Amino acid sequence: MESTDRSDPRFKEVEDQIHFTLRFPSGVLATCTSAYSIEGVKRFRAFGDKAYLDLDPATDYYKHNMTIGKADGEMKPSIKEGNQFAAELDHMAECVLQNKTPKTPGEEGLRDIKLIMAIYESARKGKPVKV
Repeated sequence: MESTDRSDPRFKEVEDQIHFTLRFPSGVLATCTSAYSIEGVKRFRAFGDKAYLDLDPATDYYKHNMTIGKADGEMKPSIKEGNQFAAELDHMAECVLQNKTPKTPGEEGLRDIKLIMAIYESARKGKPVKV
């Protein structure tokens, strides 16, 4: 589902919020929201039958916080900070110099775009789209 206040000048040409559910062959569901107007929410949360995992913030460039919650309490493991862009560029240079396949090849990016287009199609049609 797409939700946008078109009277807001920021969203004359682009949507504000997209809410979607992904259903995987295993039966796992991912309920997601991407929004420009929701300030400060950069969280990923995964629920399992024995625990949950929280990354909050998940998409900042530094100061990531992870929480693993179980019935007997929470753990907050430390996450090593680093410059993700420098690491990506170093990895790509290594792949070029050593004729290696990148950890995230172009096909993965193409698959991402196909999923994004299916999400937009589903929002436009108002029904699920099989990928």
